[in-house]
Amino acid sequence: MNDDNELHPQECWDLLRAQEFGRLAFTVVDELHITPINYAVDGETLLFRTAAGNKLFGVELGGEVAFEIDEIGDEEATSVVVRGRARHLEEDEAHRADNLPLRPWVGTDKPNVVEIVPTDVTGRRFPLSRPWLRMRT
Repeated sequence: MNDDNELHPQECWDLLRAQEFGRLAFTVVDELHITPINYAVDGETLLFRTAAGNKLFGVELGGEVAFEIDEIGDEEATSVVVRGRARHLEEDEAHRADNLPLRPWVGTDKPNVVEIVPTDVTGRRFPLSRPWLRMRT
């Protein structure tokens, strides 16, 4: 992989703004967890909603997280990884989510709003060859 495949930070943010689904990695005590979430970009932070449970517990225990999105096309794929700290927003700040297209995808109540403040945002573009797609029997 060469540096030509690295995305400029603005390209990363454009991709993050264009999507609403990704994977959140976090730890709870000594266990590593990864889970799908829907999210929205607010400035240069990410917000997501959650119910009480492992995600919220992990945030409140330590807050270091990684978040990743992908786009896969016919000729290329892109991946953006956000590393940073997550924090449970208090009620006076949680209203920020009300002005964003951030609604739970499932029918469960998710009253808690979590903000991810990035310390590092990186991305790569990968050309795809996928020779098996061109093989015919």
